[in-house]
Amino acid sequence: MPNKAYQEFVQMSDEELIEQVQKAKKAYDEMRYEHSVTGIESPIALRKLRRDIARMLTELRKRELDRMSEEELAKRSKIRARRRRQKKQKRKK
Repeated sequence: MPNKAYQEFVQMSDEELIEQVQKAKKAYDEMRYEHSVTGIESPIALRKLRRDIARMLTELRKRELDRMSEEELAKRSKIRARRRRQKKQKRKK
């Protein structure tokens, strides 16, 4: 079941989402600094904000992949397969 916040992110435009990510990252940095200096009332707020940022970035990436053509997706799959093979070869050494 999708998170309520995630449903809000899905409805935003790309520009709004990028703006929200930037604001959230700035807020997270400020909150983290404040927590290290004086301590904040609820440290769980840091985790919530970090996860919201991840949700926003995930939605942006999903949209980016949706806009890719079949050819670009095929090329991406080949690159990922090559990286997996290289990783397996490193483990064998």
